[in-house]
Amino acid sequence: MKIDLNSDMGEGFGSYRLCDDEALMDVVSSANIACGFHAGDPEMMLRMVRLAKARGVGIGAHPGFPDRLGFGRRDIPVSAEELRAQVLYQLGALSAIAASEGLAVDHISFHAAMGNRVNHDPALCDLVLTAVKTVAPEIIVFCMSGSDIERSALRCGLKTLTLFLADRAYDANGALVPRGVANSVIKEEMAVRARVKQFLETATVTTIDGQTIAMPARSILVHSDTPGSLELAKIVRSEIEATGATLAPARDVIA
Repeated sequence: MKIDLNSDMGEGFGSYRLCDDEALMDVVSSANIACGFHAGDPEMMLRMVRLAKARGVGIGAHPGFPDRLGFGRRDIPVSAEELRAQVLYQLGALSAIAASEGLAVDHISFHAAMGNRVNHDPALCDLVLTAVKTVAPEIIVFCMSGSDIERSALRCGLKTLTLFLADRAYDANGALVPRGVANSVIKEEMAVRARVKQFLETATVTTIDGQTIAMPARSILVHSDTPGSLELAKIVRSEIEATGATLAPARDVIA
């Protein structure tokens, strides 16, 4: 079985670096590259693409709201057409940079507040993903299983890859526990290892209130801004390899 391990990359700007992108790129199989709105800039995007190319890592667009101060985690009141344009703008920018290196953008993964907005408005989601399909008909949509994003992508005829978030707590409905809630972000290495092992062996996860729920996914996400993200990603990779599964970028997982 093939499993993808992905993380958000290039989420700084100028001389500011959020994490050790180079080291993290050695561990993951897919990179969600910030496209200049919530984080990132043209030079950083190019550097991330080149790092991914050198390591055989899949390239994904990670569009967010234009909100550097809030790291894209604040809901910005924009119209549906504005949001559609913002997604196309960011995807287009990364696609051009990738093409300059002889590569294509394999997948798209919405960031934070933008993802929440799209995921809770089926009509908006259809509008955005229909537009995405016109410019990137083969792109893979990263999403949660059973989400509006997944349903919309399937309606639009786009391929999907569902995610398990190794460093985030889930509620009994399979939704992420909001970051403002205690213990919503999981930083302890032993806890992450146990969660990933459970997921790989049983396709389940234990919720924040102790219930066991199904977790159908073929890609594991570790957020690069989670403290100790590099070590957490290494733990995830070691657990994937321990099961005998093959680490592979998204395009190979769904092939």
